[in-house]
Amino acid sequence: MRILIVEDEVEFAAALCRSLTRERFVVDHVDRLTMAREAVRSVAYDLVLLDRTLPDGDGLSLVPSLRAGNPGLPIIVLSALGEISDRVAGLDEGADDYLIKPFALEEMFARIRAVRRRPADLAVEQIRVGALVFDVANDEAVVAGVRLDLVRRELRVLATLVKRRGRTVLRESLEHAVYGFDDEVQSNTLDSHISRLRRKLAEAGAGIEIHAIRGVGYLLKSSS
Repeated sequence: MRILIVEDEVEFAAALCRSLTRERFVVDHVDRLTMAREAVRSVAYDLVLLDRTLPDGDGLSLVPSLRAGNPGLPIIVLSALGEISDRVAGLDEGADDYLIKPFALEEMFARIRAVRRRPADLAVEQIRVGALVFDVANDEAVVAGVRLDLVRRELRVLATLVKRRGRTVLRESLEHAVYGFDDEVQSNTLDSHISRLRRKLAEAGAGIEIHAIRGVGYLLKSSS
């Protein structure tokens, strides 16, 4: 899952990034509306955490453009503006939730889980390929009832390939799903993640093959 944080408080944003990264999310951070608009044009995000009082305007002004490009994109406003009128304005503009600063990180994670359980997402709650069951809502991969022990980037590679099973996924698309803006990516890093992922899937008896499409990307399919 890739999250965009739109927040101009440097220390607060850094704390959010650290906490979300520990929970295996891929996180990008921008501190201006203009930068956020550029980000959503180039990356398909799974969720946006949006501050209101930004240097170049009210964060709520970004919601319509987010909705235009991705109608189902979950948006949670994180703001110190906590009057009833502020919360109503945020929800009326199209935000899925409105969390008032300061807040406990546990509550933020609970809100994130809640917006990911919306009815629109339930139809694809689980994806089955071979003997693997991938839980989309919780980002978990299970084979024969046993949860696979995958590091964050291996999990992001698997999630991206599973969701597009049977189709070639461009290398660039995989890198967008796995790495944030500020990550340093070596030329063979993605290949290393996929090599380890293949080994773990084989050891678990997942019945899945990941094929390299030379010069293009990768394709995941059942081996049966």
